[in-house]
Amino acid sequence: MLEYIISLIVLASIFALFSLGLNLQWGFAGLVNFGHVAFMTVGAYTTVLLSLNGVPWFIAFAIATALAALLGLLIGSTTLRLREDYLAIVTIGVSEIVRLFVNNEAWLTKGTNGVQDYPLPFKGLVPTEYYSLLFASFLLVVLAVLYWRLEWLVRSPWGRVLKAIREDEEVAKALGKNVFWYKLQAFVIGGAIAGMSGAFYAWQITTIYPNYFIPLITFQAWTIVTIGGAGNNLGVLLGAAIFQIYSVLPRFLPEQTQIFLGGGRLEAIQQMLIGLTLILLMVWRPQGILGNKDELTLNR
Repeated sequence: MLEYIISLIVLASIFALFSLGLNLQWGFAGLVNFGHVAFMTVGAYTTVLLSLNGVPWFIAFAIATALAALLGLLIGSTTLRLREDYLAIVTIGVSEIVRLFVNNEAWLTKGTNGVQDYPLPFKGLVPTEYYSLLFASFLLVVLAVLYWRLEWLVRSPWGRVLKAIREDEEVAKALGKNVFWYKLQAFVIGGAIAGMSGAFYAWQITTIYPNYFIPLITFQAWTIVTIGGAGNNLGVLLGAAIFQIYSVLPRFLPEQTQIFLGGGRLEAIQQMLIGLTLILLMVWRPQGILGNKDELTLNR
């Protein structure tokens, strides 16, 4: 049971990390990114492939983060001048291009066979029964540090400019701000954070396949941000915890009930619970649990 609880905390933390990157892009800068999973894919595959070729895991992790940021730079520099709906279409297209690349370029990524048996951080430093606890502690430290720095960043003058751009970028332009440059920075930083989450995701599941990085992963992050509150980093952490609880709640039903609800019914219940939560939030608190209604970007 302890191992199971730790695994739930790890998965919730990974998706919190992933969603923090999206929250910076959407919640603070107003950038509609429907292809956020592309950064996670780059982070995961870069980390494990470099590790398999003898690169120490911490260096592979740093390179993966940098490559995810570079992808954000490439996408952002060519698309951030587009209208929001076009930006959404382009980003989801890029995420599918990345997924199809890792699916088809088997010479590099092993394609549909997946990547297994890659080195894990801290493996061998502690007895096997304590490894999951050490890994979870490391992830929580990284999440805490990133949360702290993001809070500092969005409360700084840079963050206030981002919020101004989100509300009305024409006003920000009139005040002499380089709107495109601020958007690009937010997009790159958000992509780098998602790349980090990809590395942790690969380390947690110990085997990665291209079909682990479908567009649904992006929309799970959107769900987390919506539940917690766009533009609120603490809300993202809360949203990730709630999302993970909903994902496992049906597993705690009586055994006879679980047998009756087999054949995919449990998964359907999970989706129904999440959907019901979203409906209630849209009716009673559209800004999310910890969101600020005055900063709700959907009101623009």
